Amino acid sequence: MAQAASAAGAPKVSRLDRRKARTRQALIDAAVRLIAEGRGDRASIQEITEEADIGFGSFYNHFDSKEQLFQTASQEALERWGQLIDRATTGITDPAELFAVGTRISGRLGWTHPDIAGFLTGMGLDALDIPSGLAPRALRDIEAGQATGRFTVPDAEIALSAVAGGLLGLLRMCQRHPERVDETAVDQLAEADLRLLGVPAEEAARLAALPLPVIEAW
Repeated sequence: MAQAASAAGAPKVSRLDRRKARTRQALIDAAVRLIAEGRGDRASIQEITEEADIGFGSFYNHFDSKEQLFQTASQEALERWGQLIDRATTGITDPAELFAVGTRISGRLGWTHPDIAGFLTGMGLDALDIPSGLAPRALRDIEAGQATGRFTVPDAEIALSAVAGGLLGLLRMCQRHPERVDETAVDQLAEADLRLLGVPAEEAARLAALPLPVIEAW
């Protein structure tokens, strides 16, 4: 009865609101695809609406400019992926292990979630400027590792730039030469990152070889 009352008291979403939400999501999905294809900077609003399969005039019902759309799409896509990793790493408290798992899962995007891999390589290091998603979580883990003594690297933000460049380079290599990037290559990158952060070699190798948690479908 309580559930029925709660459902009855919930605000109803009109057909118009559902249609608006679908149109907005279609624009965001189109922006993500265009960034993944390397066309984000060059795409016109006409091209965006054609990619989204909506009318040109509908664009301005949701966004003031294509720059606002791409910023929103970047934030939402990166945050969504970050939340997937959060759920996969629930219960892990060691910042070094958290960092290793996040790196190893993200490094496998080339074949587990190629659309997100393309999106990340399309963004490049600009992803570090997005205040949500992967970068702030990695920075959080690096700073936590510094605080607990797990990491000895002196500057967390410089370390983040270094490891982000390595991950993006690996994902780019996976797109261009997939035969050269496998799970071993990804785990070796994670091990190298841990050693860069100050983890002893033997411990870095152990962390990079732990079983990975299951990641949800995108």
